[in-house]
Amino acid sequence: MLLLSPVPGVVRAVADVPDPVFAQEIVGPGLAVEPNRIQTQDVLAPADGVVGALHPHAFALELGDGRTVLVHLGVDTVGLRGSGFTLHVEAGQAVRAGDRILTWSPVDVALAGLSTLCPVVALQADRALVHPLVEPGAVVAAGDALIDWRD
Repeated sequence: MLLLSPVPGVVRAVADVPDPVFAQEIVGPGLAVEPNRIQTQDVLAPADGVVGALHPHAFALELGDGRTVLVHLGVDTVGLRGSGFTLHVEAGQAVRAGDRILTWSPVDVALAGLSTLCPVVALQADRALVHPLVEPGAVVAAGDALIDWRD
């Protein structure tokens, strides 16, 4: 199963995320994207699925067959209490890869002194089944293939 980049930007290793839960792959393996610094940015679904957990700053997509992908927008952004984030879906809603999930402002997050890195994590996945398709430092567009999560 391919996981697509939810935002445009520069790919970073998940180990570079300034949060040990992501950096140490405690919640699962993945990659991160340093988003383009624009005022308003759409965040896209990285795969077909059903919206599970949904917060202004993060969402999980249930992909079927027991797999879930987590997209987190920035680090410590829960403290913004939704300010600067606009949801466009509801929990339980089916979405297709590339559908708009929410809109946010990487500029405002950076101005708040927070990291804008966006981890894309295969929740609780076996590391051996998660294969990055792009190297850290590569530039991706929203919707570009990012990770191959094999069966």
